[in-house]
Amino acid sequence: MTQTDTTQKTAVITGASQGIGHATAQYFLKKGWRVITCARKELPSESLNASNHAFHFPTDLSDDESLYAFIKSANDLLGDEPLHALVNNAGMSPKTPYKERLGCLNGDLNAWRDVFDLNFYAPLKLSRGFAPALHRGNGAIVNITSIAGHYIHPFAGSAYSISKAALSALTREMANEFAAIGVRVNAVAPGEIETDMIQPEYETLIPRIPLNRMGTAEEVASSIFYLASEDSSYVTGTEMWLTGGQHLF
Repeated sequence: MTQTDTTQKTAVITGASQGIGHATAQYFLKKGWRVITCARKELPSESLNASNHAFHFPTDLSDDESLYAFIKSANDLLGDEPLHALVNNAGMSPKTPYKERLGCLNGDLNAWRDVFDLNFYAPLKLSRGFAPALHRGNGAIVNITSIAGHYIHPFAGSAYSISKAALSALTREMANEFAAIGVRVNAVAPGEIETDMIQPEYETLIPRIPLNRMGTAEEVASSIFYLASEDSSYVTGTEMWLTGGQHLF
C-alpha cells in the first residue's frame, strides 16, 4: 500500500481536544484519513464533529478502566480492518497553585505518578493494545516527546521532563521490538509551540530560538503526518526535533 492508494487509512490520535492533538486530527482528516480520537473532554471543533470520518471517545488515559475501554471501542470500530497510525500525544505538565515549576524537591510524589501514568505508561499500554491492528496495516507509532526531555527547561517541571525522557527511550526500544511485526516507531520532540497552554512567560524564550519565533501546532501536525505516512517508510527509531533550532544550544 502506498500513499497514493485510494484505500482510506486510519489513525488513532490521543489528546485531540486541544493544541497539537487537535491540530493533528484536523491535518489527518484533510489528508483523507479516518481519525479515531480520545481526550478527557468532548471535541470543540465543528471541523471534527461534522466529519463522517472522525470518531471521538471521551477517555481518561490515566485511568486503566477508561484506557482499556477506549482500546476496546476503537478496536471494535476497526473490526478486522488495519490501523495505519497511532499518535501518542496526550500528556500533562502540572504546576504549583502559583504556576511555579514543580522540581525534585517540591510537590507531592503522587503527582509524579500521575504524570508518568499519562505521559509514559499510557503510550506503552496503547501501543500494546493496538499492536495487532497496526501489524495488519504495516502501521506507524508516533510518540510526542519534548525538548524538555533532553534539556533543563525553565518552566516545564521535573516530572514532566523526566517522563518525556523516558518516552524517548521507550521510542527506541519499541522501534526495535515492533519492527518484528512490521510497525515503525518514531517520535517528535517539540520546543516552544503556540497553543492555548502556552503562558506569557514563554515569550522570554524566543531569543533562544534561532528561527526567532515559536512553532505552530500545524507545523508539528505535518511532521507527525510525515512520520506516519509512507513517505517515511524506512524511518524508525528516530526522534525529530521541532524546535526552530532551540535544541542546538
